[in-house]
Amino acid sequence: MIEIKPVQTSKEIKEFIEFPLKLYKGNPYFVPPLYGDEKKMFRKGFVYEDTCESVFFNAYKDGRICGRIQGILQKAANEKNNEKRVRFTRFDSIDDSEVAGKLFKAVEDWALAKGMDTVVGPLGYSDLEREGLLIEGFDQLSTFEEQYNAEYYGRLIEDLGYKKEVDWVESRLRYPKEGFDERIFVLEEKLLKRFKLHFSSAKNVNDFLDKYVDMFFELLDRSYANIYGTVPFTARMKKMMVDNFKLIVDLRFVTVLLDENEKVVALGLCFPSIGKAVQKSGGRLTIPTLMRLLKAIKKPKSIDLGLIGVEPELMNLGLGTAIVAEVAKILKNTGVEYAETNLNLEDNTAIRSMWKYFDSTEHKRRRSYVKKLI
Repeated sequence: MIEIKPVQTSKEIKEFIEFPLKLYKGNPYFVPPLYGDEKKMFRKGFVYEDTCESVFFNAYKDGRICGRIQGILQKAANEKNNEKRVRFTRFDSIDDSEVAGKLFKAVEDWALAKGMDTVVGPLGYSDLEREGLLIEGFDQLSTFEEQYNAEYYGRLIEDLGYKKEVDWVESRLRYPKEGFDERIFVLEEKLLKRFKLHFSSAKNVNDFLDKYVDMFFELLDRSYANIYGTVPFTARMKKMMVDNFKLIVDLRFVTVLLDENEKVVALGLCFPSIGKAVQKSGGRLTIPTLMRLLKAIKKPKSIDLGLIGVEPELMNLGLGTAIVAEVAKILKNTGVEYAETNLNLEDNTAIRSMWKYFDSTEHKRRRSYVKKLI
């Protein structure tokens, strides 16, 4: 017998958070989120509660948890796009069509009760969350920023009438052992001179944030305004992002370009890859985990391309080339073996074409599904 229950008690919250940790225990490709961050969703004052409503469901088979799902009513996204959508996310399940069907029905019923007409996902509260269902690359390690799922998830979801809305691709970038077109560095210098640009300077991360954080977010809002699934940054989202990432940001892997008036016009923010560091503990910040994190941050074998933003009018004039050149310098000079791009929309040719200079392999693909309810 399958029973679907809304998550309410502390026991049910624990089961919701820990189900994927148990489902993927021993899986070498699964990277958990931070356990403490997942717990925050259930606390009063959660950062997204001013723009979102959400619901959580657990599935039980013969009294044992066998699946979970979250529904999110992202009001800011609906207002921005003039839509009536609910997002699903944090869907995990055993390979059982009845379990999946009942979990999705619970979210769909909730969506209809809220006056919505469409369910879409996997999408989180914002673009800062994990998104997209893995449909290719099941034998590849997930980055810390993205979610891993088993291959059968796609079948379970598609059997319920969900169709592809968009795909993202992810690439692994290496500096070519030979044949790299170093004319890109000459082109970068010409672009900087032409647009009267220069790189930012900061003594440390706190100095960097003091100088540029406000302009940083303003540029991201402009750059991502028309990108699928994104919503404007709220003040609380900005604070959360700064708090979450300032401990792992390394200025060696940050590029910020300023115009002659010291305005931020382009940025590339890369993070040391920490996926392997949090695997063993299930995302809990134990002392051994913290030691592994410090090691990964200090001397990373790989980096994750977290955020790239360029003033739209300058992107069309080729300024993205400067970001490519800086990523190339990181791979050439710092001992980092490779970079992971994370999600690039498959139709975002401006971004995907930037990786042609590297030894590039598209090794993962993710999908966002959609289903009309009315």
